[in-house]
Amino acid sequence: MKNVLFISLGCDKNLVDSEKMLGLLNESGYTIVEDEAQADAIVINTCCFIHDAKEESIETILEMASWKERGRLKALVITGCLAERYKDEIAEALPEVDAVIGTTGYTRIVPVLDQLLEAQTADARQDGAAADAGTGYSGEDPVQEGRPVIYCPSIDLLPPSLPDKRVVTTGSYTAYLKIAEGCNKRCSYCVIPYIRGRYRSFPMEDLLEEARRLAEGGARELILVAQETTVYGTDLYGRKMLPELLRRLCQIEGLAWIRILYCYPEEITDELIQVMKEEPKICHYLDIPIQHSEDLILKRMGRRTDRAELTALIGKLRREIPDIALRTTLITGFPGETEEDFDHMVTFVEEMRFDRLGVFTYSPEEGTRAADMEGQIAEEVKEARRDRIMELQQEISAEETREKVGEEMDVLIEGYLYEEDIYVGRTYRDAPKVDGNVFVRAEEEMISGDIVPVRITGASEYDLMGDVIYEDEFTE
Repeated sequence: MKNVLFISLGCDKNLVDSEKMLGLLNESGYTIVEDEAQADAIVINTCCFIHDAKEESIETILEMASWKERGRLKALVITGCLAERYKDEIAEALPEVDAVIGTTGYTRIVPVLDQLLEAQTADARQDGAAADAGTGYSGEDPVQEGRPVIYCPSIDLLPPSLPDKRVVTTGSYTAYLKIAEGCNKRCSYCVIPYIRGRYRSFPMEDLLEEARRLAEGGARELILVAQETTVYGTDLYGRKMLPELLRRLCQIEGLAWIRILYCYPEEITDELIQVMKEEPKICHYLDIPIQHSEDLILKRMGRRTDRAELTALIGKLRREIPDIALRTTLITGFPGETEEDFDHMVTFVEEMRFDRLGVFTYSPEEGTRAADMEGQIAEEVKEARRDRIMELQQEISAEETREKVGEEMDVLIEGYLYEEDIYVGRTYRDAPKVDGNVFVRAEEEMISGDIVPVRITGASEYDLMGDVIYEDEFTE
């Protein structure tokens, strides 16, 4: 028996890679365990997008490495973004690590683990080579001799979508569909192009097949993700194909909600807006990471919009889709950000009244242009500015949620809290993990994945409370 503990850190895009690795391991006879003490191997899919994520990844590696002395652990494998960006440093500074697999190498997780666990016979090597023939690497041997094993193929390769080799970890009712890899924007603060490569769209037919399999497995909500979803298809088909992809996804039986994340504002087209208006399965929700509101800072960031364009876009979206929920992210303390710049951003947030908003303090990442810019700002100033905007957003959110009291909304049930005797779920206005919840009272038992009508009876800063509406109530 070969037991593997799998840890996935970072974003939902990384999670999709983790689920594909889990599928490959499961198919190859590995047993997935949750107890470190029972693991023969531990795989950590890492993140290094900002400093805090990097620290979390390193701390997790060191914590898991300790099981080599107090458990049965024989192999510790590091994959993902930290592995890609710091493969040489990991090999030198972390002798506990047995293998490093980059962001495009995850489809070879099985032969790497087979070698490390000394579980590969000559016949198994041949079978593994045949099984790997469809992974897109033309039989290239990923297992390099030496310690640690390092397998980091070109970051501009496009791993296969592997629709039949995936273990969904988000509950069968919700699943992420990664539609592209990498990014061409090259914002001055961002490391993604250096660890994920140029923008590469997955072929549409592959995505549709993956979506159909997810729906057959019980997915009711499909969440489209990429570093940037809005330019999907430009590299493969010569034009933006997200609207076409959405229309075809809407035809898949079983899917009820289709949610779009990470839409760069300058790439949102009239065609995309029209599809959202016409297709009832598409949630009236957009995640639009704008990062700042002030023209000079946006230019220094390498962004491609200005305040006037952002204001116009937000106004247009709300005119065209009045019930749309808009989420964004901001960065405080970017090099050169003055008190006046920040005050103007506060005013912008007050005026735009985003439904959902997150704030990061600027993190200088080595190798990026912004890390060498003049005007670096003290951490305490960044944090104070972040806190001020989050306090403002909390007030805005509290006002917005109070306005929902009395409304009837469909809620996707995600679980049951036994101690409180109440169900928990989300509306179309809430993406998992980053937005609010709805706490639902029900007279009859429900299961996760049910989408039920709920009358909203109460609200807090971010969450709602409500009661299930039953059929006899509609007839009264």
